[in-house]
Amino acid sequence: MSDGARARQAYTRIKALTRPDKWYLGGLDGVVWAPPFPRSLDRPGFWDAAHLLNCTVEPCFTVALLDGEGREIQLSAALPGDAPDPEQPAGPASHLGSAAHPGCRWRPGALTVYWRTPDGAIAVEDRQVLPGGVLESSWRLAGAVPSDAPHFLVAFTAQPAGAVAGLEPSASGMRWVRTLTDRGERELAVEMEICGPGEPVWRKALPSEGTATPVWALSPFAEGGSDGVPDSFPSDDIGWIWVAVAFGVAAGDDGAAALRMRLAPRLPEGGRVVADTNSAEPLDWVSFFAGFPAFACGDAHLDRFFDYRIHGLGLNRIEGRWGNVRHPCIAEGPEYFHVPITYSAQCHMMEMRWRAGGREAWGSLLNFLDNQKEDGSLHGRLYPDHLEGTDFYHANWGDALLAVDDMQPDLSPGRRVLRRCYDGLARYAHWLNTARDPEGSGMLTVVNHFETGQEYMSRYMAVDEQADVSGWRPRLRLKGIDVTVYAHQLFRALATIAGRLGRERDASDWRVVQDCCASAIMRCMWCPVAQLFTDVDGRSGERTGVRAAVGFYPMLTGLVGGSRLDAMLDHLEDPSTFGTPFPLPSSSVDDPRFSAEGIWRGKRRNCPWNGRVWPMTTSHVIEGLLRCRRGGSERAGRLAADLLPRFVRMMFTGGDPERPNCFEHYNPYTGRACHFRGIDDYQHSWVLDLLARGIAGLHVDAEGVEVRPLPHAFEHVSMGPVAARGRQVCVELDGERAVLTVDGERFSGPRERGLSVGWAEAGP
Repeated sequence: MSDGARARQAYTRIKALTRPDKWYLGGLDGVVWAPPFPRSLDRPGFWDAAHLLNCTVEPCFTVALLDGEGREIQLSAALPGDAPDPEQPAGPASHLGSAAHPGCRWRPGALTVYWRTPDGAIAVEDRQVLPGGVLESSWRLAGAVPSDAPHFLVAFTAQPAGAVAGLEPSASGMRWVRTLTDRGERELAVEMEICGPGEPVWRKALPSEGTATPVWALSPFAEGGSDGVPDSFPSDDIGWIWVAVAFGVAAGDDGAAALRMRLAPRLPEGGRVVADTNSAEPLDWVSFFAGFPAFACGDAHLDRFFDYRIHGLGLNRIEGRWGNVRHPCIAEGPEYFHVPITYSAQCHMMEMRWRAGGREAWGSLLNFLDNQKEDGSLHGRLYPDHLEGTDFYHANWGDALLAVDDMQPDLSPGRRVLRRCYDGLARYAHWLNTARDPEGSGMLTVVNHFETGQEYMSRYMAVDEQADVSGWRPRLRLKGIDVTVYAHQLFRALATIAGRLGRERDASDWRVVQDCCASAIMRCMWCPVAQLFTDVDGRSGERTGVRAAVGFYPMLTGLVGGSRLDAMLDHLEDPSTFGTPFPLPSSSVDDPRFSAEGIWRGKRRNCPWNGRVWPMTTSHVIEGLLRCRRGGSERAGRLAADLLPRFVRMMFTGGDPERPNCFEHYNPYTGRACHFRGIDDYQHSWVLDLLARGIAGLHVDAEGVEVRPLPHAFEHVSMGPVAARGRQVCVELDGERAVLTVDGERFSGPRERGLSVGWAEAGP
């Protein structure tokens, strides 16, 4: 497929996601406008909060249309069908209620809003967040402005006075420096500007007491009496500094007038940067989508979610120019989650390897290794200008690195990036063994209930009744089944990578450590009573017997088979333990602390793991089933084919195929998301990757490609083109046949048996 055809296809896929009930916008670089509970969607512009990584900017700015006398022309909601715009089809009003503008039309990267003037004319506003921290409100006013008098578009804002310095005119507006404060009370200086097309007709600034509001009639400018920009401001606590810039608009002008707010943080100089595997490229939403394959299986939910997932990854993409964040990567989610976080980085590596080049996949690990601590441990989160209060999370780095190197191998001279990853993860593995298993048991210790990313569960209370009240302080000695599996996979990956790098002695040493860990998992952590793997009390050495979703994680290792695997699969089908309508509860249904609604000690928690469905754990379990199926368990394959579509369909509001979502957690019986949290597009799983390998059946490694789909009922499935190891791969499933195309060369075979092609067979 040519670049032009791929771009046209990407644009069509983006438009197909259009809907009236969403507003999240991102510039693909670390700045997002995704307020969880917006209060001002019914006002033009961006008054609600934006985020520069984890720092909140609020208010931003809004827009007013004024006549020649300075009086506001009231704009009311109009429906898309009222506007002469064939690109935007009419549709139903928003489902958000009074907080939403009924004329909103959202698609990835853009929010179009339709406004009606008092005389019935239609104005169209396009909102975007552009690369470089630009919030843009662009206006098409043809027919909305009469010809007999001048009119003005005004961008205005109110900024907290105590946080603003250096307010002055700029070439096309007004600029200043604002000090932001994050959740940890750490400050970040940000250069801000509101500006427009060319030089403003006028600029105004005025300190004011009172309330910041996006309504022009309630601003201090509406009453008059203020002109220009004062040389200084009162030194007392004045409340707010109001700023406005005005630009003339003429009747019959079909061009768009763009009003903007620019946000540029002042960051310390970055340190040494390891070369990317591929050079940077100009990026917009079309080129971002075009880097991913297209997917279709005929199921409205699965087809839509594949592309919706690409939107979520783009929304949370961070360009590598943010101080400590030096490589492109993906943030865990919007708001204060909008930073690299170790627990979710493993997911981003699995998914971003499907984008051509894999820069974000590699970067999601390299950022943490660039900031690795002296003792070899890794920060749990990365902030742009400091590394204080970053905490720590365990993660499955080994599997993620192997998956990325298999599909988007390091192309730097001497495999420099892979060597960097190996050296850093080897240091991390030595720290794990020293700090978390000093006794050499082969099992890794969890010291508090937050560092697993899975708080508020019975698994911790089994060894400490106060485990849930101590915050991040270390107080547990719990040998965790999840973190021990992560360690086993890391040791195995280090052995594999050492072999790829020609370090055979290292490879042998890592296999010894891996074998010790494998023996501990199988000998010490299988609980015959629970018929599942469980944690072990680090003090007594006894199994806790607490059934949790992490007990299925050993399916990732290739160690589990026979009667143990059958017992685990029984649990996944048993409604009294884990067989709920929406897969799968984080704690067993028969757990005494189980709550489908996330109630813990009588309180609904933000992040409860005592029964809610978390896409993170469900991804792990389906991943384990995929591996067991490839290892020979057809029952695991049938179960994965059943769970994966139910899992994806859970992530649609009201089951509506037009309204995909991805919240932190869901009810295992109703599928209802945690809407009360307001955190949608949370990238804490690897659903795109599971659809690509489970439904399309495409598996890629250093040896070649295999098409082996799960035994699902979708007759016709297509995916491609996939950029893998410098080749272009496409898959088609048509009835009982599987067709694989590699760089235009076609291979086919029976779908049920699978189809394998080595890279050498597919030509140079």
